[in-house]
Parts: sequence; structure tokens; C-alpha cells
Amino acid sequence: MAANVRVRRPATPPPGLPHVAPSSHKYPPIRQDHLSADERREAASKGYGPGRRSHSPGGLSITSGEWKLLAVVLLIALGVRMFRISKPDSVVFDEVHFGKFAARYIKTRYFVDVHPPLAKLLITAAAFISGFNGDFDFKEIGKIFENAPYVAMRMVPATFGVATIPIAYLTLRALDCRATTALLASIFLTFENGLVTQSRHILLDSPLVFFTALTVFFFVGFSNEDKKEPFTNQWWTWLALTGLSLGAVVSCKWVGLFTIATVGVCTMLQLWLLLGDLRVSPRMWARHFFARAVCLILIPVLFYMIMFQLHFLILGSSGEGDAFMSSEFRQTLGRGMEDTYADVALGSDITIRHLNTQGGYLHSHSHNYPGGSGQQQVTLYPHRDDNNLWRVLNATVNNYEQYDYEHEPIVYIDHGSHIKLRHLVTDRGLHSHEVRPPVSDVDFQNEVSAYGMPGFIGDINDDWVVEIEKGDSSDKESGKRLRTLRTHFKLRHLNTGCYLFSHKVKLPEWGFDQQEVTCNKNAVKENSLWYVETATKHPQLSADAPKVNYKIPGFLSKFWELQQVMWTTNAGLTDRHMYDSRPLTWPRLRRGINFWVKDHRQIYLIGNPFVWWSSTASVITYMIVRGFLLLRAKRGYRDFDNTKVVKYDSLCGFLFVGYCMHYFPFFLMGRQLFLHHYFPALYFAILLNCAVFDLATSTLRPKIRLQIAAVLMIIAVITYSKFSSLAYGNPWTKQKCSNAQWVKTWDFACNEFFDDYSQYSGVTVPTLNRSTPMATIGGEPGGRAAIVVEDKLGEDGVVPPEDEQSTAVPIGVPEPGRDVFAKDEQKEIKSQMRILQDVPVNNVDEKEISAVTFEPTRATPEEGKEEVKVPAGGMSATGGSEGQARPEVIGILEKEIEVEPGENAEDHRKSHGPLDHEEAIADQVAHELYPEARDVE
Repeated sequence: MAANVRVRRPATPPPGLPHVAPSSHKYPPIRQDHLSADERREAASKGYGPGRRSHSPGGLSITSGEWKLLAVVLLIALGVRMFRISKPDSVVFDEVHFGKFAARYIKTRYFVDVHPPLAKLLITAAAFISGFNGDFDFKEIGKIFENAPYVAMRMVPATFGVATIPIAYLTLRALDCRATTALLASIFLTFENGLVTQSRHILLDSPLVFFTALTVFFFVGFSNEDKKEPFTNQWWTWLALTGLSLGAVVSCKWVGLFTIATVGVCTMLQLWLLLGDLRVSPRMWARHFFARAVCLILIPVLFYMIMFQLHFLILGSSGEGDAFMSSEFRQTLGRGMEDTYADVALGSDITIRHLNTQGGYLHSHSHNYPGGSGQQQVTLYPHRDDNNLWRVLNATVNNYEQYDYEHEPIVYIDHGSHIKLRHLVTDRGLHSHEVRPPVSDVDFQNEVSAYGMPGFIGDINDDWVVEIEKGDSSDKESGKRLRTLRTHFKLRHLNTGCYLFSHKVKLPEWGFDQQEVTCNKNAVKENSLWYVETATKHPQLSADAPKVNYKIPGFLSKFWELQQVMWTTNAGLTDRHMYDSRPLTWPRLRRGINFWVKDHRQIYLIGNPFVWWSSTASVITYMIVRGFLLLRAKRGYRDFDNTKVVKYDSLCGFLFVGYCMHYFPFFLMGRQLFLHHYFPALYFAILLNCAVFDLATSTLRPKIRLQIAAVLMIIAVITYSKFSSLAYGNPWTKQKCSNAQWVKTWDFACNEFFDDYSQYSGVTVPTLNRSTPMATIGGEPGGRAAIVVEDKLGEDGVVPPEDEQSTAVPIGVPEPGRDVFAKDEQKEIKSQMRILQDVPVNNVDEKEISAVTFEPTRATPEEGKEEVKVPAGGMSATGGSEGQARPEVIGILEKEIEVEPGENAEDHRKSHGPLDHEEAIADQVAHELYPEARDVE
């Protein structure tokens, strides 16, 4: 049979061509970069089309042209973020806090913040390298920087903002999106006004978004390596980098926990799929599990703890945060307590501390309650002071004589001992009676006061019974009798049966904002426990009597205590803020945050509406399409057999999970929330937006796809430029500001801007003429903005018409449940104020809060608009917030104000924004305080 086989000779080449030797292989060799049939089938099941093996790290296949394009995008982002970063040269919004924290780090003074330290440490490092000595206090918004390298400090978040752009590009390329799609995402992030504004100031959200983006990029790279071949050097590198990035993101803000949750959900899905893969042995699955546990749990935890170790090493001195920490913790802050005597007996001089609230020492001072009994105040005071000293004496019920503790045998304080506590400085006894406290005015609470006089032995209402709750396990005697630092006890009032009690309720100003102390008949046990912190030497004790002191806590104890304090403080931020918002409003971009207003300019945090709304639309579109595909699958359709459907479902599903993990948990929070809390979720929404674009244009030719992307980029840039003045604090006009208010709840301070750009040339900050009598209405922090008026009366006593007006945005805390954007019905009004009499200026105590206060600026009024005629002598008045206007005063204004002929009454019914309301508040306060001025011509 072999003889019948005919061998074909190689074909003769055409004339003129060289002879090619035949290949030694019967079949062409298998190329190593091609996938086998089985590999192609497996790749198709996971959503990947036929192709070649990619040996690029993390599944990235970036051409040299793309790197050049990415460099251009990076330069553009650098220009957008760094443009005029030195302006304004005054404190903006939360720079009040984070700039102050940098100063505390440099001064090594301990403070407490609700955020972990990494981002603050990076900002501090830039300030320290630039020569900052920590003297500038960042006390209030609008304060001019002096001897503070604020530009270097602002460049830290700005640099992180710039670095986020290429990370987003590489992430989408690693997710197998086209270069056009990645470029679109980069441009969207570059020209997103909210991210630009937030990254240009000393704030923490820009580092947070960067590390969130970096974590996503590393995890995508690890996932690509895991699909290719696990447990290689590259596989371990990407996994470890993901863990380090997770540690960094949670070390900036606890919002990073949502990033950990995102990676955790995807990791559990990976392990679940591996568990169902019969080719993976249980031993191999265990290796996958432990590798991920070490890199994605242990490494982030260690990184997080190292940041706090640095925090403790730097903050080694006592500071404003001491009051939040336990006494043991304070021992490590340079304010250690000297050893004190362990035994407490009749005649001992002691200081008593509350156990639960850490409010401080049992304290009294020579100031009386304004109500109730009018006796001397007893409070909790957080600092060491001579007014914390009390002397332990025996009870004198039934005319029992005072014990001579100096000469008689020593009598220790046991469980059930009847005692009096005598305040050493004022010589008055700790006292309670059936009088309601001035603040907690309820039937089961009695007032606690200091009562008596020198030489007065006291009455039955001064007697207390010691009830020992527990002692220290290392000191057996502490459970039997009162021992310093070791015994926790309660004080029961002998006459009424109530317990000495304190809770986190502050007394008003007359109590110096100290913590309230009462005698509670229904006392919660935790708030009724006390302990003796110091005890001076008793006359009957020997010189070598045992002494005790606090145990110095180790790192783990300090770390855990600080986490508890941060959690409690964070949960307690429930007060309303003028610019807080709820999560439901964020995707709609319903309202922004006013950062700064000064010199006819404003910085207002508002997103790029086109980028923002299109991203929200993409999230909704994915939800609708995914639900529709699930319904089709239920009816037997096999959409998920399509490789394209599987690919984009995996891609968009991953980004959608990241969005949900960073957005929906905020609905569970009752604390203050602001628009910038949405930024990590916004990052995922923008990537999802571009992934939807990649799917929608997948069937188009590359040229058409690029043209569509170019149109979208141009729209984003145009929208960015329309609102850029609010991001940079640039000059703007009232007309452009009004035209940019696309949503009625965007409360820009349009009246702060000039009518024309030419008016900004040579503009200077107004300086008050001290020789002219001045009047200030408002201006309290957190209240309405200040309005300053001058006495401009001529010789004839007639008030000339004002050619300038004072404009400001109202500052007031909105009432809970009240729609601050609801328009109030107004009569047809014409504002006019008469001459006001000179009155002395009253000083108003300021209370520091984190809110923008506006300085008065002077602008030329527009034609056809109202003029406010406000001549006055030097006077001052203060008032409440917008929601606190008194109806009777409004009635006075309505009677005083009329509509001029020819004016449209309907225009007056419409809301004219913050300026008109502010002027009305100013008029109302003036009419209320100085009614006689209304009749002066």
C-alpha cells in the first residue's frame, strides 16, 4: 500500500525569485501567543472574545501613542487643578479644620478628629517642608493667610486630584474598554467642577477619591492576572498593592470602608466561582483564600494601625483633644499625674471623677444657679483645678458630732459609710434637695448644689451614703473600702434616695458650658458611677503609705480607645448645617455648598451638570437594562450566551456594585452629610457612564465613535467653563450668575457679583472709615451676614439716595423639616428705612462653627431694582436665622412698605434670592429695636 503513495514535490518558484527551502515541519508550528480551542471556549464563557494571550502586566496593553495621549491629558488636568491655586489667599470652608490640624501636628499638641490621620499627615508634611511653624490658627473662614505655606498645603490634594485622571484611564483600559472610552472618562473627570473645587483646597476628599481609584485599578489588574495564571510574581504584586491601597483609602476617611466592602464583595464572588470549579482542588482553593485574607485584610489593618502609631508619636503633648480621652490616655500626653495615696479616710482631701461620660471632675465654683434654689453651682469640669477638691467628713444626721480625724484613729470609707463632701475653696457642702434642676427639669431629677457657710456643720441634705459597686481585681481591698483609682462607687442621697448623677448635657453660658450634675431617682447605673482620682496625705497615714497611679496604656489600648472616641464623635454630628444635604438629592445635583464669599467673588461647590446628570442616567439605564435581561432570561431567552452581553454585564456590574457600595450606606446615617460625600460614588458613576458609551458605540466605526466622544467632551468642557468662576473664585457678573442657576435650589450669591467685568479692575477690599459713625446689623457666626451702614446725612438733614447697596447671602441654620427653598408670600413692597438714632454698640459673644460667614461688599445697583436707603449712626443689632423672623416685625415692615407706580407687583411676589431677604431682616431688626426712627424725616 505504501508503494501506491505518491509524494508531491515542492512547487517550482517562478522565474526570478529565489528558491525557498521547504519547511522541516509537516505542519506549521503552534504559535505561543494564540489561544487553544479550549482556552477560547473558556474565555468566551467569561465574556472575552477570541484573541491572543496578553503578557502585559495586569491585562494592560497600552500603545506608545496612548502614553503620549495620556501625557497630554495629564498636562491639561495639571493646568485645570493648579490654575490660580494661590487664590483666594484666605481660609476657605473646612480649611478651618484641616489647616488647624496641620498646625497641631507641627506643635505636637494632641487633638481629636473624626477622620483617620493619613491625608492630614500628608498635608502636614508639605507644610513642614515649606517651613510652617504652626502659628497661624486657621480660625475662621475668610481670614487672610499670614506666615502659612497654604499654596504648598493646597497642592497636596491638587496633586492627588491630577493623579486620579490617568488612574481612571488605565482602569478602563484594564477593563478591556477602548482607548476612546478611557479618554472620555479622563476628560469627564478633568472637567468635573465639583472635583476641581474640592481638590484645590486643604481638604481630605481628593486623597480619598485618589486612593479609591487606585484601589479599583490594582484590583482590576489583580483580577486580570488571576484569570491568566494565579500565584505568579505579578499576581502577588497586584494583590499586595491592592491591600496597601485599601489601607491607604481607609486611613484617609472611614468612607474607605465602602471601598473595602466593594473589593470584599468581588473577592467573595471570585472565591465562590473557584469553589464551583471542579478543576480547582480544595488545597488550591485554600491557598486562594488565605492569600486574599492576608493581602486584603491583614495588610490594610496593619497599614491603618501604622498611621495611628505615627499619629501618637507626633502628638506627644497635651492639647485641646485631652478632654475626649481617658485619664490613662492623658498620662501619655505630657500631663502625667504624680503618685497619689491609695487609702481614702475621713479627713482625706480628694478629687472625684465621673466614670462614664468622661465629662471630668466633680466641681464647684463661686457662682450660683440663676433659678431653682439659687445656691452655688455644682458641675463637671474636664480640667484639673483647685475647685475640684473636696474633703471627706462624717455625716452629722441626728446631731452626730464631727469626727476629729486629726487625732482620733483613722476611719476608712467602707461600703455603706455615711459621709459629707466639703468643697475646700468655698467651704460649702455637697447638697441636694427636692428642687428641680435648671436644665433637666423633670420630676425624678433633683438639683445638686453647694450649700452652707464657714462654721456651719450642715444639715441632713448634705449627707450621702457610699455604695461600692466594684473594685480592681488586682487590689482585693478596693472591693471592700474606698481606694483611689481602684474603686467604682455610687453616692446615694440619704434623705431623698436619689443618686449623684451626670450625663452629656451642658449648662448654658451662666454655667460656663460645663456638664450638668443632678441627683437622679431613676439613675442609669453607668452614669451614676464615680471614682477617686487623687487623695492627699491623711494626717494619720505614715510617710511610706501605699501610693497608686494610672496604668500607662500601650499602643493597642490607645488605638482602640481613640477608635471608640472617633466613632462616638462622628455619630454625634447630628446638628443641622446650612449646607448639609441628604443622599437622595446628590445624584440630581439639587444643591451645592458655599465655600467662600468675599470681594465680590464666590467659591461654590457644584458639579458639572452634564457629567453629573449623564452619569446618573447611566446608572439608571444599567438598572433598567439589567432587570429587563433578567426577565428575558426567566422567559427562556439566552441573552447571556452572547459574549458581548457577558462582557459588558461583568464590566458594568462591577462598576455598579462599586457605586452602590459608596452611595447607599449613607441612607443609614443620621449624622451631617454634604455633597462631597458623594464623590467616591460619583467616580464609579462616571466610569459606568463611559462603559455604557463603550457598549452603545461598539458597533460603530472607530472614526464615528471618536467623533461622538469628541462632541461629548466639548459639551463637558463648555459646561465646565460656564461654572468655572465658582470653582476658582474668579470675577463674574450678576447676569451670568443668574443665567447659570439652572436649578432653583442652586443658591449662588449672585448679588455679590458686579454688573460688569470692568468694575473688577482695580477693585480693593472696602475699608471702613472709622471717623464716620457706623452701624452693624447681624454678623454673628452662623447667623445672618453683617450689614454695615454709614451716617451720610447732609447739612440739611435729608437723606440722599444711596448709589450703592450692601449684598450678602443669608446665613442661618434651617429649621428641621422646613423647606428652606419655599417661597413666602409677600405683599407688594418697597423697602425704605428712615434715620436711626445713635446707640451704644453691644458686644456679642461669638460661637465658632464650621459655616461660611459673608463680609459686606458694595456694588452698584441694577437699574429698575430696589434701592435700600440706610443712613444711620453707630448702632449694632443681632438677630436669628432665616426661620426665626418675628411675625409682628414683619407686619411693621408690610405697613411701612408700598409699591411705587409703574412697578409690577407680581415681581415683588417672586423670591429675589438671599439679598432681598437679608435686607428685609435688617429692616425688621432696626424697626424692632428703634421704632422712634421711623417717624424721623
